[in-house]
Amino acid sequence: MIPPFVRFVIRRGATALVLILIAGSAALLLARAAPGDHLSSFEGDQKAIAAERHRLGLDAPILTQYGRWITHVLRFDLGESVRYPGRAVSDLIAEKAGYSALVGVVALLFATLIGIPTGVVTGSRRRGPLRLGVRAAVILLLSLPPVVLSLALLLMASRTGWFPVGGLPAEPTIGEMSWYLVLPVLALGLPVAAVLERLQARAIADALATPSVLAARARGISRGRVVWRHAFRQSLTPVLAVYGIIIGSLISGSFVVEYVMTWPGLGRLMYDGLVSRDANLVAGCAATGAAFLALGVFVADVALAAADPRFERSR
Repeated sequence: MIPPFVRFVIRRGATALVLILIAGSAALLLARAAPGDHLSSFEGDQKAIAAERHRLGLDAPILTQYGRWITHVLRFDLGESVRYPGRAVSDLIAEKAGYSALVGVVALLFATLIGIPTGVVTGSRRRGPLRLGVRAAVILLLSLPPVVLSLALLLMASRTGWFPVGGLPAEPTIGEMSWYLVLPVLALGLPVAAVLERLQARAIADALATPSVLAARARGISRGRVVWRHAFRQSLTPVLAVYGIIIGSLISGSFVVEYVMTWPGLGRLMYDGLVSRDANLVAGCAATGAAFLALGVFVADVALAAADPRFERSR
């Protein structure tokens, strides 16, 4: 008999795969449904263009194209790009996914180091200028769309010259890479830090009201120790419950910021695919973004289930 925890992992893994397939399929069908294709803008020998369109399967009915795409995807083949002739979509994504993962991971670390401690401080205080100032900053960050925040940071950088703007050099050094990372990380990390601050503040306030924490406080333990050693530990569970979603959405949702910041990640690649009506490239980028999201949710669900004593007792 399969243990409940193993069944849970299998179900969550299957759900993640279905999410990736749905995202890629929707992107492909929408791109194919748009009038024309990449070759429609070409002028020249129409017979040669028609032959190339037939070779790529662009002249087939949309359901036939989708069936071919599904068949290739099941063999882990995302097809050939028409925007970059002769290049496999999987190879193009492999070249750019690392840049998206890099900016996403650094932004997540930045947001965690800022949002969690700030949430503990503001959630453990009922009033004060610090709490009011943080609350105002959080509301501002949560109300700004990523595009607006990215443009504001670019304007600040161009006016002050503090940070470089524009794309990475052809072969950047580690120092140059770190310097160019600042603006994309701020654009992605600041809103996530605001979300984490709100979640942590509410969680720590609830934890401070639990009987065990109140009893610790009644025994004469200092407030700082009660907050950081007792309440903080209890407050992590509700935050970790949504942490996986934050991880996945941060990396998969970085496409717009990457394009605005001219960061050479999947965002720029997907934009190229949309402009050139490269359906395979668009579907591959969408599926990869969904994979980041699904992986984050999957890891969080499995981690919470592993820590759940009910699964431990059922083994």
